Amino acid sequence: MKFPRKKRPGRIVCLVTLALLLPLAAIAEHTRYWKQTDFSDFEKGTAHGVAIRSDGRIGPAPKFTDFSDPSLAYVWSLRADSKGHLYAAGGSDAKVLRMDDSGKPTTVFESNELAAQTIAFDSADNLYVGTSPDGKVYKVTPDGTKSVFFEPKTKYIWALAIDPHGDLFVATGDTGEIFVVTPDGKGKLFYQSKERHARTLAFDAKGNLLIGTEPDGLILRVDVVRKAGESTPVAGAPFVIYETNKSEVTSLAQDASGNLYAASIGEKSRAAAPRPLPSLPSQSTITIVPSQGAGAQQTQQGATQSTIPYVFPVLPTAGGGAEVVKISPDGSPETVWSSHDELVFALGFSPAGKLLLGTGDMGTLIQLEGNGVFSTVANTASAQVTSFAAGPSGKIYVATANPGKVFTLGPDNEPNGTFESDTFDAKIFSRWGRLTWWGENAATAAKVAFYVRSGNTSSPEDTWSAWSGPYKDPSGEPVSCPPARFVQWKAVFLDTSENDTPSISWVSLAYLPKNVAPVIDDIAIQDPGIRASGFSAQPGGGVAVPVQLRNPRGPGANPGSAPPSDTGANARIEVPPQGFEEKGYESVLWSSHDDNDDDLVFAIYFRSENEKNWRLLKDKITQHYYSWDTTSMPDGAYYLKIVASDSPSNPAGQALSTEKVSDRWQVANTPPQILNLRAGSGILNTKASFDAVSSSGPIASARYSLDAGDWQTIFPTDQLSDAPKESYFMELPGLPVGEHTLAVEVTDGFDNKATAKVTFTVSPHNQ
Repeated sequence: MKFPRKKRPGRIVCLVTLALLLPLAAIAEHTRYWKQTDFSDFEKGTAHGVAIRSDGRIGPAPKFTDFSDPSLAYVWSLRADSKGHLYAAGGSDAKVLRMDDSGKPTTVFESNELAAQTIAFDSADNLYVGTSPDGKVYKVTPDGTKSVFFEPKTKYIWALAIDPHGDLFVATGDTGEIFVVTPDGKGKLFYQSKERHARTLAFDAKGNLLIGTEPDGLILRVDVVRKAGESTPVAGAPFVIYETNKSEVTSLAQDASGNLYAASIGEKSRAAAPRPLPSLPSQSTITIVPSQGAGAQQTQQGATQSTIPYVFPVLPTAGGGAEVVKISPDGSPETVWSSHDELVFALGFSPAGKLLLGTGDMGTLIQLEGNGVFSTVANTASAQVTSFAAGPSGKIYVATANPGKVFTLGPDNEPNGTFESDTFDAKIFSRWGRLTWWGENAATAAKVAFYVRSGNTSSPEDTWSAWSGPYKDPSGEPVSCPPARFVQWKAVFLDTSENDTPSISWVSLAYLPKNVAPVIDDIAIQDPGIRASGFSAQPGGGVAVPVQLRNPRGPGANPGSAPPSDTGANARIEVPPQGFEEKGYESVLWSSHDDNDDDLVFAIYFRSENEKNWRLLKDKITQHYYSWDTTSMPDGAYYLKIVASDSPSNPAGQALSTEKVSDRWQVANTPPQILNLRAGSGILNTKASFDAVSSSGPIASARYSLDAGDWQTIFPTDQLSDAPKESYFMELPGLPVGEHTLAVEVTDGFDNKATAKVTFTVSPHNQ
């Protein structure tokens, strides 16, 4: 906190209030503890196979491994057929690939559209592919025959869903239409939404169609009505079961208990503005030229030309955050997760039935643990997690975009998950002590091994020490890494096959910084005649007039800036004193800091300009200012020396001290002299003159009063008040006959004053 050189009225009151609100600083001890105990601490670290929980715990995470690289910029959708074969749809050129058990991809569909946005399988393992923009719905039979199954003649195809009767529902944009297509390829408009985009589809337990929309972020339920004798279902009355707080519903998922989960992103606006496309891989060069409607013309080096839409709700580049809502079977909603920064693009379920969130733009996989707690279970190398699909033996397939990859999650935990903490900067060369930790199932501590390393660079490099350890005792073990400024710990979970594997709730490392001497940053000698509050005024001094004190600069401050005392990294707040005019007083303020955060005690010494030995003025000072009466000191130039010691916080013999000498300053309590004061009548007027002499520097000002009249300023004969001796001359015309008294007063630069007077007579013959 910085304090300006000039205070405004009420500044002191505010500072006093601030000081009262702050906790009292305890006497510092050199042994300190670096402790990490909450989510904000742990999320700065690096996790491999370790989940970081929002309640401040870390523990084994489900195994997350690479499965397939389909060589796509984006993978939008994953689906498995009845035989368990995995299919991935994406782009930037629309493709669908089938992965074998080892993850090797084979292309089963491709077209000239920009992306295969969504896929679905019917009971006979016919594959349906929805493409965008200006896309179509394609059908690929198990033997590989490809055909156009349905053409909605709309801009986007966002989602496909097949009901138990084999009817295909197609969600589109940018007019918000939902089509239904019977197994023989006959399609018609099923429901016309008032929204611009029907973004995602699902069915509830009764077979009703659920629709997530954009830009109002609605979740609609539309009854699927089947009339006797008609092969195509019709839409019943629509009902909004929930309006989200966001603009776009990106995913719907229903658990085994009938709870519906909805992910939504983006801030709502009255007029939905078109969004730009997501960035393509860095090796591609894109040129976008505006055209009619929502389209634009793309030219990509090394690729064919395609029409690209401006509106692309699956990957908005704008922020707005995200939320996930749980809607129970009775229709009551509950927000179970939200973020101001991350976006949720996909929902899925772990083998244990916990909700998974695929997020961007950091490609993080989040698992909701219940009761408002979530875990970061994996960080992909991609920007967005876009889709989930159930795999064999409890595995979950995970798709990403930018770049497009496929991973597997679970069902087993990572066998040897590791977590590396953020690097800790002790600020000072330090010795490292005992490492202690705690968490659930800490009795099984043998399953967690800690390692510690240290170094003198801000990020770990080859020049750091090797990892020391393992340390397995939660109650604490001394670490053996060498003294240094920086340190880092690592936890390794050795066996995650059993349920009693411990989690870690907090980790603490003791360290002892090397004691360093305090630093006096600046000394501010005040103008003469100023007393700081807290020091007794002279008797009979009258009402003290407040004045502004000049504050010293803090550590690293530029000249002209004026933070208060103790403004270092470990500084403690001290309210600056108030100043008062008090003749004969001198005051000094200083700033200091101690990198060990030690309590300091100060001593002040002085010597005159012509002396070599320092004499003690005052010791055992705990504040950063001092005032004293200089009337007992001979006039002349002096220096102050401030000595700071950290002895209050260190054993005898281990305390360190430092000192700093002030600028030259002066004591000047002797008033100037007035010499040769003369006045006499001339022929036309009266003339007067005098000399002023000061032993402390230039004469500052002079004035006169005639016959007890008002004081009048007078300049020296050379017009400049810049010398210790000045001469003055006055003409006093038109004085009446008789006796007159002339009084003069001179003041030096230290506000010392001298007065004198002379009486003279004006005769009649002088008129």
